[in-house]
Amino acid sequence: MQRRSFLKVSALAPAAVALGAARSLAEPDTQHLVQLADQLDTSLFSSDGLAIPLPDKPSPSPLAKGLDRTLVLGGGGEWYIAWYCGFFHGLLDEGIDASSLAEMIVGTSAGSYAGSSMASGHFHRMRDEFEFFGYFPSLFARIAPVSNPNASQQRAQKINAAAKDGSRATRQIIGHAALAADNHLNGAGVERAAAFLTGDSKTDWPAAKMHTTAVDCYTGERIVVSQATARKNAIPLAHGAAASSSLPGIMGPTLLGQRLCMDGGMCPNAAHVDLVAGSKRALIITLNDGLVPPFLTGIPHRLADNIRQVEEVGTKTLWIKADPPDVNLMDPKQILPALHNGYDRAKREAGTIKSFWG
Repeated sequence: MQRRSFLKVSALAPAAVALGAARSLAEPDTQHLVQLADQLDTSLFSSDGLAIPLPDKPSPSPLAKGLDRTLVLGGGGEWYIAWYCGFFHGLLDEGIDASSLAEMIVGTSAGSYAGSSMASGHFHRMRDEFEFFGYFPSLFARIAPVSNPNASQQRAQKINAAAKDGSRATRQIIGHAALAADNHLNGAGVERAAAFLTGDSKTDWPAAKMHTTAVDCYTGERIVVSQATARKNAIPLAHGAAASSSLPGIMGPTLLGQRLCMDGGMCPNAAHVDLVAGSKRALIITLNDGLVPPFLTGIPHRLADNIRQVEEVGTKTLWIKADPPDVNLMDPKQILPALHNGYDRAKREAGTIKSFWG
């Protein structure tokens, strides 16, 4: 019988209290393990330079100090990767090379793939090698995640979807479910996607301007990989992008240094715009405003508030939202429509971007 049932019988209430006290005394003391874990996190991992705390209030970012044009690319699944490819393909047709103009690129999830591809120069090579609206959709569909999730994947996905805040404790709970999910069937697909979109899955971090984001599954910390920390921890560019896109219960987690990490979107600052605070002009491109579906997590994404904080430190922003239809963002059938959607949007936004970035 549960304790509540005991309390319904007044004569047995004292016994219930005594039983509860006995159980409390019998519980193992784990506080010393919690303290030890915190100490080990600090002593063993702080020197890798990968964890950058989310700011409590608006403040300039050391990464953006002295920069003029910065680019922030948020996440949104396979649909959004394809949208980005169409969008930047369209901008190039309009004479705008965003990767050359931007002095710093922050990419999260789908944005980490798109940004890494552009920053490394591989996007230009892909654009020259095949026709985006013909070969690309069928090729990309073959590296899509496997459907029909198993029980451990369903658990991670459902926990992620049920999240109601972006606190570190919530990120840890999602991260632990991600660590326990058997995603091995999608492992090869992630490697292929990383190599296909960034040009290499094993070596170096060639683009100094590229920064990818992720979340440490165990600690819940925000992880930012830049060229210096990538080389210090032997992290290839493709691994940074793959970790940033490791959606709980679908892909990953991915090892960055000695940290197993999940999708950078598992965070209240979903596009990590705070990292460009202090730059002169930030072009910010996100799936939507974070308040309307489709979503890939239950964590609230109040992007307008995040961007307002960047503006409070003097950064001018141009915010472009893809605003997709209500589709499954992980459905390979949506790749071709997303390519066209992004390409057409670039044609409409080109003039505004030219005016903003000069």
